[in-house]
Amino acid sequence: MIQFLVKRFIGLIFVLIGVTFITFILGYFAPGDPIRDMLGEHFNLVVYNQLRHAYGLDLPWYQQYFNFLSHMFRFDFGFSYKYTNRAVMDILKDGVPVSAELGFWALILQMLVGVPVGIFSALKANTWIDTVNMGFILILYSIPVFVLAVVMQVVIIWFDQKTGASWPVSNWGTPWAYDPADLSYKVIPILVFAAGGMAYIARLSRASMLEVLKQDFVRTARAKGLLERVVIYKHALRNAMIPLLTVFGLLLALLVSGAFFIENIFNIPGIGYETVQSISDRDYPVIQATVVLFAVAVVIGNMLSDILYSLVDPRIKAQ
Repeated sequence: MIQFLVKRFIGLIFVLIGVTFITFILGYFAPGDPIRDMLGEHFNLVVYNQLRHAYGLDLPWYQQYFNFLSHMFRFDFGFSYKYTNRAVMDILKDGVPVSAELGFWALILQMLVGVPVGIFSALKANTWIDTVNMGFILILYSIPVFVLAVVMQVVIIWFDQKTGASWPVSNWGTPWAYDPADLSYKVIPILVFAAGGMAYIARLSRASMLEVLKQDFVRTARAKGLLERVVIYKHALRNAMIPLLTVFGLLLALLVSGAFFIENIFNIPGIGYETVQSISDRDYPVIQATVVLFAVAVVIGNMLSDILYSLVDPRIKAQ
């Protein structure tokens, strides 16, 4: 298993380097001149050249990329173009806990709700319970996250008008704090963020469990007279979980992409929000840093998926 994990780790390092290279090249060849935009009406050729030298933009592209990589491994992403003399990590340090909290609870909710719903539907396959569950899940799965977010904001405003309540439609509150005031900010964004992944997990869980229940070892366990709950939870469930572990990295990728919509629609000051603002301001160091952070999250998710897969499936240990 160690050899298997080492191969995966080396491969994921190359993936991360590839992501950083693509991100750097896109920023390098992007139209416009961020230094000229920074100076605005106060453009001065001497100051312009000084700033290009200070940011290392007068170097060849390959040397700029090498400097970017060498600083990245020290968690140094340079300085912002928009906020002069302010380090990129100083800008992002407040957004990391917010995005981490949003993604963490969304992922937990997807697993805690999606898996039981899918398993229960599989056990009640082709009944009205299965039809209702899968009908609702299909609707939830088909609605884009940004559409669902706007709909929920409209519902909150309508609810506040009808009841005189003051349920917030934007912002986040204090990261990792859960008093009633903070929860009022967090509940709806987390539910909306988790909705698509929850539906995906439920559909995958149902299909996986139905496939496992047709296997010979399940029929053999039932033929031995084992209790149905023992057959389901001890024999079938573990094998049905294997496909779910393989998509763990995909779930993180979906959470990363969804963060851009959720954080901007709900005005949540996380990494996704900072990324969109940086794109508008052509603040390329911040864009590069946020893309790297999201790529690291996806890479770590895939690594964890491989580790969990090897623990559940003994065949991996023999490789």
